[in-house]
Amino acid sequence: MGTFKKGILGSFSGKVGNVVGASWRGISYMRSLPSSMRNPRTEKQLSQRNKFSLIGKFLKTILPVIRVGFKHIASAKNSAYSTAMSYNMQNALKGVYPDLEVDFEKVAIAQGGLYPANNVEAACDAGKLQFSWDETLQNDTSSEDRIMVAAYNPIKEEAAYDLSLGTRADGSGLLDLPATWVGDEVETFVAFASEDGSQVSDTVYTGKIAIVAAQP
Repeated sequence: MGTFKKGILGSFSGKVGNVVGASWRGISYMRSLPSSMRNPRTEKQLSQRNKFSLIGKFLKTILPVIRVGFKHIASAKNSAYSTAMSYNMQNALKGVYPDLEVDFEKVAIAQGGLYPANNVEAACDAGKLQFSWDETLQNDTSSEDRIMVAAYNPIKEEAAYDLSLGTRADGSGLLDLPATWVGDEVETFVAFASEDGSQVSDTVYTGKIAIVAAQP
């Protein structure tokens, strides 16, 4: 920025072309306009934004589950949500921009070393989801381990979940779903957590399930 007392045009104020004239405490000055901010929006940037949007939209519907499932590997710098975002953006997407989509078979709602269970399954039961698992104890498991379940409806972008559907010893549990989900397909997930919450298992994907109403 330069100041002047008399220019070839004399002192002036306002904008002329890309130059602005003004006065401060009786001193006239001129300055050039700043270059306009650029957002190049490269394909790489757009792809990253698309990934962030796809995963974020899903994870936000099951945030309480994520806070339990990823708290053990979160840090002071990275929250459970941020850790889950990072993992799923790297591992749970398929396709090439602009045709990216969530790969639900590879989604993680929890990560940890607790043994899950054998024969973990989900099925529709009169508009609800029936989850079942082998209650046999193995490795570091306990009959009091809690079962976390989540069901995501991609069409409606909604989720239903339960942080404690039952215990490992129960062998099964029923998750209520919104009545408006009848006729849709939902993606289903299970994870196990120790009774005191100190451990969680990795995620078990239990498939895409069509929701049908109870028979009259």
